[in-house]
Amino acid sequence: MRVVGLDLGGTKIAAGVFDGERLLSRVVLPTPKEGGEGVVGALAGAVARAEAEAGVRGEAIGLGTPGPLDFREGVIRFTPNIPGLVNFPIRHLLERTTGRPVYLENDANAAALAEHHLGAARGEASSLFLTVSTGIGGGVVLGGRVLRGERGQGGELGHLTLLPGGPVCGCGLEGCLEALAAGRALEREAGYAYGRPVDTKALFQLFREGEAKAERILLQGARYVGLGLASLVKAFDPGAVVVGGGLALNAPQAYWEALEEAYRHYLAGWEAPPLRRALLGGDAGLLGAALAAYLEVGGGGG
Repeated sequence: MRVVGLDLGGTKIAAGVFDGERLLSRVVLPTPKEGGEGVVGALAGAVARAEAEAGVRGEAIGLGTPGPLDFREGVIRFTPNIPGLVNFPIRHLLERTTGRPVYLENDANAAALAEHHLGAARGEASSLFLTVSTGIGGGVVLGGRVLRGERGQGGELGHLTLLPGGPVCGCGLEGCLEALAAGRALEREAGYAYGRPVDTKALFQLFREGEAKAERILLQGARYVGLGLASLVKAFDPGAVVVGGGLALNAPQAYWEALEEAYRHYLAGWEAPPLRRALLGGDAGLLGAALAAYLEVGGGGG
């Protein structure tokens, strides 16, 4: 079955046509700065270009998008980085524009789905995926499908509260894993420690140069990730834990060692599922969006 995957981000839209697991085409377009219905037009344009490049038409469209979603109504409740998408009926508008059924999925859930079926957790009955990048997101896959919860709020792993009274998160609460260990959090700590802006790339370089402040900042973030994962394992007991995202995958080996040390420390006395690095990189969201459509139309799973 042929489906189109769409990955909507704050700066770019990726589209690809899939025939089963085989990617027939891939295009990338900028996300319109004005947001709103301009995003729908850009998404439809990306579908058309990907299909023209592949020479085939998809039967359905899977759309991975940031922000809390109303899955039943196909509505984006809001997105922090794309304007004009507050209580936005994106599924209805995209279906009307493309003439195809559209299946909506949270972008982090889509990546979790891809790593479960095609990536580092392939072959497992269940898995937990965490992406550590500018922010932190993730998803839990059980029986081949993403756990959404009763209200569509499940799998918001980056908003696990680890430090009550800690730094304020983008969600408005304090002490979330994201506010402690995401790229923006490390840049905040580094900016304060060094008295100047320090992005994650510069932080990694300072770490490699043996700078003590950089080491403390980077490894502290890694330990928070390990703690968060250990807590999530106690809740879900997945077959495997997968960590991805630009920050984690580009971090020095010492970051991973500190992460795993904390993970195992906070699971002392428990059986720790294997901890693996994500395999699909930047294509995970696109693959997962296509899988979301495939699972709905084709009834696949497991």
